[in-house]
Amino acid sequence: MDKERHHPVPVPVELVIFDCDGVLVDSERIAVRIHTRLGAEFGWPLGPSEVVDLFMGKSAASIRTIIADRLGEATATAWDEEFHRRLRDAFETGLRPVDGVVEALDRLRLPICVASSGTHAKLRHSLRHVGLYERFAGRVFSAGDVSRGKPAPDLFLHAAARVGVAPEACAVVEDSGFGVQAARAAGMRCFGYGGGLTPPERLRQAGAVVFDDMRELPRLLAGAGAGTRSDDDLRD
Repeated sequence: MDKERHHPVPVPVELVIFDCDGVLVDSERIAVRIHTRLGAEFGWPLGPSEVVDLFMGKSAASIRTIIADRLGEATATAWDEEFHRRLRDAFETGLRPVDGVVEALDRLRLPICVASSGTHAKLRHSLRHVGLYERFAGRVFSAGDVSRGKPAPDLFLHAAARVGVAPEACAVVEDSGFGVQAARAAGMRCFGYGGGLTPPERLRQAGAVVFDDMRELPRLLAGAGAGTRSDDDLRD
């Protein structure tokens, strides 16, 4: 007679860790457009899909290293400075929350935080511009807080430790392949937003549960043991 098989019960989700760019703020399309134009100007023609593959999800320092390896330190410095100048200007007129993310955040009742490859200054500016900063104030973590950025797990582990939650009790929301790799390397569940620029199949291959509408996130998290507010709760 076959022995009864026992499957481990998943640890309930106690913390939801959000990436910022492309998950909370719809900034990746702006950034990719600027990098594409700068590539043409500095002599490294890149299509949008190449920019996504090379840069998306990585820290500014990592992107600068990639450019320096190809074009030299001086060009990498000029590219980086011009990119951030143009990005700030573009954010002032074109930055919006990711479609559906406000509704999703309204329905979550678990602790949330941000762990992003952006700098603290960039995160404050982006989140304040779209009216989300106060939801995460005091729980915003940057790649600058750790020695290794994504796809290393350091940033997500740092965020979990600071909030005081075990990695296995965390769920990460990401939109880049490098981000998903980092979450999985940290031993965390990962939900990959497929409504952005990264092909959904790449997110799936990296180990994420893929979804394409932010309004679906509370339901997915509830299925993973996280808490959400019901419509009745919201009316109370």
